[in-house]
Amino acid sequence: MSTDLVLLSARLLDPGSGELLPHTALAAGGGRITHLGDDREVRALAGPGTTVVDLKGAVVTAGFTDGHMHPVSGAERTMGVDLSGCKDLPAVRAALAAAVAALEPGGWLRGWGLDPNAFGDAPVASASLGPVLDGVPALLDLFDAHSLLASPRALELAGVDGPRRFEQGSEIVCDADGRPTGLMLEDAACEVVEAVAPRPTEAQVRSRTAEVLRAMAAAGLTGGHAMDANGTGLATLAALEDDGELPLRLRVAPWCQPGADADAVRELIALQGTGGRRWQVAGVKLFMDGTIDNGTAWLERPDCHGESTHAFWPDPQRFTEVIAELHRAGVPTATHAIGDAAVRHVLDAVEKARAGDGAQAPAPRHRVEHIETVPDDTVRRFAALGVTASMQPTHCCEFTRADHTDNWSRRLGEERASRAFRCRDLWDAGARVVLGSDWPIAPFPPLAVMAGARHRRPSDLSLPPHGPEQALTPLQALRGITVNSAWVAGEEATAGRLAVGHRADLTVLAENPLTIADTDLASVPVLLTVVGGKPTHRAAHL
Repeated sequence: MSTDLVLLSARLLDPGSGELLPHTALAAGGGRITHLGDDREVRALAGPGTTVVDLKGAVVTAGFTDGHMHPVSGAERTMGVDLSGCKDLPAVRAALAAAVAALEPGGWLRGWGLDPNAFGDAPVASASLGPVLDGVPALLDLFDAHSLLASPRALELAGVDGPRRFEQGSEIVCDADGRPTGLMLEDAACEVVEAVAPRPTEAQVRSRTAEVLRAMAAAGLTGGHAMDANGTGLATLAALEDDGELPLRLRVAPWCQPGADADAVRELIALQGTGGRRWQVAGVKLFMDGTIDNGTAWLERPDCHGESTHAFWPDPQRFTEVIAELHRAGVPTATHAIGDAAVRHVLDAVEKARAGDGAQAPAPRHRVEHIETVPDDTVRRFAALGVTASMQPTHCCEFTRADHTDNWSRRLGEERASRAFRCRDLWDAGARVVLGSDWPIAPFPPLAVMAGARHRRPSDLSLPPHGPEQALTPLQALRGITVNSAWVAGEEATAGRLAVGHRADLTVLAENPLTIADTDLASVPVLLTVVGGKPTHRAAHL
């Protein structure tokens, strides 16, 4: 086998052991690591077509895989004005005013990343934005991607003049007189106004997705678990790969919405295993609830507004049946479950599916996404059921506060806000914890995700840690984005480690992520990213 890549003068860090290997060089061919040794013996393996890189002491580790991301739908969603940095209403209004000034006559304004904390004590409603959107059709995605604010002109064009009933847990929020406030909760409601807004062309979505994926590779990502196969998402990935514009290895889970009948489930099963060289459909994404910030999570007791009392599926029993069908077919599932009642129901469904499968082997590896607040007895069930805890620590870091003055905490109340994002408790209870960003909900750089898991503070370090007892150790954080992401994908024998025969998916850093301070980790330079032995990002000086 020819050698495609040789890395010399390296510190090789295996996330399985957390130790630096005794070797200083690595060779790859045919997409796999073929040799670990010293510089002289590995350099001798290089041929005329080999890429040889002298790393001058940089640290090589297994490639970082984001455990939960939305690269295609997120690329489209982030084509509007970025509101994620707006901390209060004056900042939001100023950003919108600048965007309105740049609009073509009659054009729609799209925005994203709007944090409900920016509204302070004002209602999350279009009226709170003042006159800046008067006469302008505008749709502003809130940061959680489960809700949006529609301007009065957008509501008018969509024919929305009051509440409506939906088959899934969605709502057009109205005031006491039945007039829409502009706040739309969950997909079915959001789609009412999105249906009349202009959409970017497929070429524009492809171009934007390629741009995002290049940035992800430059941040050190070699792969991601993409909860993202709606509409033309799979066609977009196929086109990008055909054009040589797919620098990440993506594991894609298409959605199963409430109301899915037997035919819909069979179609999802039939999609499994389809894909290309660097992307593959592997799993199904489901939703058990919405979000705490919106009052659409499913809690065992209502939140402090009397909300978050219902499942996303009108008939939770049907969700349980679908999990059983997918389990019997060997299809792993990833279920969005944020509230304690939602998480409990997902675990109950998996337990019932396992009890009825006749001890099939190997059983599909199911997972729960987000798990923002759960009691002790729920924490203990993950390991017993073999269910992976897919966590996004930067959600806690960026959108909640240690003093519980944020919207998330105020809605939950002191008791439940005190058990926020229990990454360490789940780990210590034996659960496999996988880390991800949920981009575009939070930034995608994996070093920032790991840093957040370690220090539990916002990226600007401006606030004290929220739940420091839930922080992961440096090795746990590294394993959460390498070893554990490979395990939940059933790829532990071929990915997530530095070992001969494993995939040559590699991330190269200027510093050792296990020894650098938690607060400095996010700023460590990424020098080289490699997928299947092929560099997808390379620092200019290498």
